[in-house]
Amino acid sequence: MRIPFVRSCHGLPVASVFLLCLAGQPALNAQLAPPPAAPAEKTEVEVPPPPSEQADVSEISFDAIVRVEVDTKMPNYRVPWNIGGMGNGVGTGFLVGPNRFLTNAHVVSNNRLIYIKKIDDPKPYEAKVLHVAHDCDLALLEIQDHTEFSSSFKGVEPLKIGGIPKLNTTVIAVGYPIGGERISVTRGIVSRIDFRPYSHSGVDNHLSIQVDAAINPGNSGGPVLQDNQVVGVAFQGYSGAVAQNTGYMIPVPVVERFLKDIEDGHYDYYADLATQTMNLLNPAQRKALGLPNDGVGVMVCMPDAAGPGAGILETEDVLLSIDGHVIASDGFIEIEGERVNLNEIIERKFAGDKVELEIWRKGKRESVSIALTRFIPYLIQANIYDRQPSFVLFAGLQFQPLDRNMMAAHNIDDLSVRYFFSYFASEELYRERPEVIVLTAVLPDSANTHLEAYTQKVVDSINGKKIRTLQDVFDALHGDASEKGHEDFHVIRCLGEGRPLVIERAIAEEAHKRIMAKYNVNFDHYIEKPEILSVEGLFRPDGTPEHPEEKEAGDSKPEKKQ
Repeated sequence: MRIPFVRSCHGLPVASVFLLCLAGQPALNAQLAPPPAAPAEKTEVEVPPPPSEQADVSEISFDAIVRVEVDTKMPNYRVPWNIGGMGNGVGTGFLVGPNRFLTNAHVVSNNRLIYIKKIDDPKPYEAKVLHVAHDCDLALLEIQDHTEFSSSFKGVEPLKIGGIPKLNTTVIAVGYPIGGERISVTRGIVSRIDFRPYSHSGVDNHLSIQVDAAINPGNSGGPVLQDNQVVGVAFQGYSGAVAQNTGYMIPVPVVERFLKDIEDGHYDYYADLATQTMNLLNPAQRKALGLPNDGVGVMVCMPDAAGPGAGILETEDVLLSIDGHVIASDGFIEIEGERVNLNEIIERKFAGDKVELEIWRKGKRESVSIALTRFIPYLIQANIYDRQPSFVLFAGLQFQPLDRNMMAAHNIDDLSVRYFFSYFASEELYRERPEVIVLTAVLPDSANTHLEAYTQKVVDSINGKKIRTLQDVFDALHGDASEKGHEDFHVIRCLGEGRPLVIERAIAEEAHKRIMAKYNVNFDHYIEKPEILSVEGLFRPDGTPEHPEEKEAGDSKPEKKQ
């Protein structure tokens, strides 16, 4: 889930066993007691193996663990009309049900072809992605020919899903690291259980488990085992330059949530309360809000307009409890005897589930119920996969919507663009611009000379039409729109630029055809409707923002529980 405010680490149970056996220390006993009259008969005592450890790798069902080979087609955000570069990679997967193989989303992202190989079987089986969850880096595959699966995996049992391993217990990572043809087994110790960023999306944080087993490229998607049960999915680690012997696995709660989410045939993503809060540790702050100094409650700074709390929560509301769990003034709650961040409640829910909140509002206690939804604005900062870049090219001018992939491809350093990228969600900039459109490049031609200075600028209007989405760019340049007094020109105005960018209409169409041929451009636009426009009540049907003060008097907030 996305974390819209600073979140502290989770506290999880630590199993600590202290053994003090003076009877097993003969040197110390000799000093404390006189020598015995006769030597005592020696008795051998069998020491049981430590609990929750994989005792023998021969017990592992390797037939259920497969090598995943992927051919990829990488989109080109710098030259978006190009097909992009081809590549390939290797990962690991494992059987979790009849013709259902679990692996990482990053193993199969941007795929063209996927092949699954079984241990000791050289035949590749063509597979496809059934479901992919980029926000938690998991994917489910199936072999396309069900007859091939039935014959080749006959008698192979899916791996059993276990639970969260305890700290300082041994686990085994199984996979195909560094592209090896034969299966690899590495052993390590569970060293930390914590919430951490998932590097695949770059913006999502979920529960993860740190181990010191070697987890290398190719291990991704493979099972991490304990007592012959899956306790995690290997997915990321640090390079040696950052940390030694540090790898991470996706734990069972995240895996089980993904598998449950897709039971209806559709992945609904993680839900989010999308509400920024502030800890209430200062006695003066609490007094100002009319709160007792009892260490309970966090204050709502701002419920995001595109989040489920919009119209229900208000600034200066104090969250006192969530689903019956008292919220401490540092934002933590107690679950199963452990103090965890209040977002743990949200983490366990699905889109459409409700969360019950007790709040303090203007000196009174109230109860509200909020139906959780996905929070879309933060996706501007997420890595994007399995999608063709959107763009519009006109007379050599290349327009693209702002996102993380585009920022990286063009090395954007303009401060205005970076402001929109960094504060798009937190400052609700999307209300005015659901898509931030940037002039990313100029393909040189005699019709657009000396216009490079306008690149990396946010486009404000074209031919008098306000630009809120990429579709607005296409319509303004190909329709009848014109700026009054400049009907013979295409006038493009950028934020922070006093003088507009101007191209003569008479030569623009001819220049466009010439540039298309010169630079081997096969198509001049690709436009996808931005997901944020699907958020109800945020925009008018024409895509312009709907401001609260413009609502009719009869409109009311969702009903609150008393």
